Amino acid sequence: MPLLTIGYSTLAERVKNIRFPKSADWEYQVHVQQAKTKPVKPGVVYLDSSGVAKSRNSAIQHASGTYLLFGDDDVVFHEQALTEALRYLDHHPKVSLLLASAVDETGNLRKNYPTRLTKLNKFNCARAATYEMIVRVEDVKKYGVLFDEDFGAGAKNHLGDEYIFIADLISKGAKCVFAPIPIAMHPANSSGARWGSREDRVARARVFKRVFGPMAMPVRLAFALRRISELGGLLNAAKFVISR
Repeated sequence: MPLLTIGYSTLAERVKNIRFPKSADWEYQVHVQQAKTKPVKPGVVYLDSSGVAKSRNSAIQHASGTYLLFGDDDVVFHEQALTEALRYLDHHPKVSLLLASAVDETGNLRKNYPTRLTKLNKFNCARAATYEMIVRVEDVKKYGVLFDEDFGAGAKNHLGDEYIFIADLISKGAKCVFAPIPIAMHPANSSGARWGSREDRVARARVFKRVFGPMAMPVRLAFALRRISELGGLLNAAKFVISR
């Protein structure tokens, strides 16, 4: 069994963009959507579906490694940092998910990450990116947690799939932690950074409903009070609170 599986999600036209790490001890899989032809290749899984969450779930299903890291075709992983992250997981067997950090193409951290090891809860992991997440495959399957296929790129609600996945693990009692280990490089722009449209606003509101259930409205209110400018002013912030 390999120590790590990296499961890349991509479209057929973008497979050529993937830059694999050089470690021969890791397993690399590519989960391909929208393929017109499907030549049999080792490590390639073709999906007759759309939506990145379905591709992530395929990665969970097919992973052979002890750990699974989710990759995209525009992400470059740093082997030395990944080795450090895997060492942490090996030394902390009760941790089911490790959330790491990432840099942009200029080498700067992509967001304001904690500077120390931090236990994750539903209030501090909403900005997680999938390529920052390493999961213990056995635990994810034991808890029965998958990505919600109604969320994420390619779905009606085009964001929030990572956050929901972590929140579901936490709800099941899994231990999830953040460690300030920069394991990846990803360009600065992402779907999760979108704010301007009604579509973005409603999708975010639905994510909070999915995570917090009946408590979603007060959580959305607290969020809106801190993000009035990003939401486009007071009127749009009020619409966000009531999911409009």
